[in-house]
Amino acid sequence: MSRPLRLPRHLEQAIWDHARRQLPSECVGVLGADGEGALVAVYPLANVAARPERCYVADPAELLRALKAMRRADLTLGAIYHSHPRGPATPSATDLSLAEYPVPYLIADVEGHVLRAYLLPQNQEVPIEVG
Repeated sequence: MSRPLRLPRHLEQAIWDHARRQLPSECVGVLGADGEGALVAVYPLANVAARPERCYVADPAELLRALKAMRRADLTLGAIYHSHPRGPATPSATDLSLAEYPVPYLIADVEGHVLRAYLLPQNQEVPIEVG
């Protein structure tokens, strides 16, 4: 099992707020981490998928801007999040096939209000500690 992902409560709230604003579509965003790996910033992104109610594709220009903003703030990509409006909080086949980054992927099941994290594409769950 992986070491727990520590998620500050205000970042968790920002993820839930973003997910609810985007209903019935999936939301997507990234989290910035400081030099010690602590998650410290959230960057909501536009979902430009052809069927955003079924999957997510982060707007490439917005993702690039977020990564550049992280670099200017001495942060790195710490995690990626997206929502499943009707659950479950487990990776879909699309999530597994499109995973590109070696960071935890957080999935927010909006209907069930469940947040889980995984290392993808190996589909290994990472425990989350909120606080």
